[in-house]
Amino acid sequence: MNFDDKKIVKQRRRQRIRKNVIGTIVRPRLSLHFSGKHIYAQCIDDDHGKTLVYRSTAAENEIQKAKANTEGAVVFGRIFGEAALKAGIVDVVFDRGTKRYHGKVKAFADSVRSVGLRF
Repeated sequence: MNFDDKKIVKQRRRQRIRKNVIGTIVRPRLSLHFSGKHIYAQCIDDDHGKTLVYRSTAAENEIQKAKANTEGAVVFGRIFGEAALKAGIVDVVFDRGTKRYHGKVKAFADSVRSVGLRF
């Protein structure tokens, strides 16, 4: 499979997931992205097109220690979950992007749930 085919497959997977995952003000979409070095997460209200809570390991000094691996995802998930609870968000819809629900993604989701967010 060449690069163009992989890109098309990834876009189709993202579209397939996003047509079922829609965030509202009551239940925002928790979008998660892992780059090679950093983790990015945000709660989005798709009705109004606004980001309610945003955290990343690239932007904040307190969580720069968390790397884009499973252990870093656990630490970052707790920090993000606490920030979301401070903002008054309890229920979310989880948008894993194009990643499979295992490894780093599952570790992040479990640590966010342990803080008190409900998927």
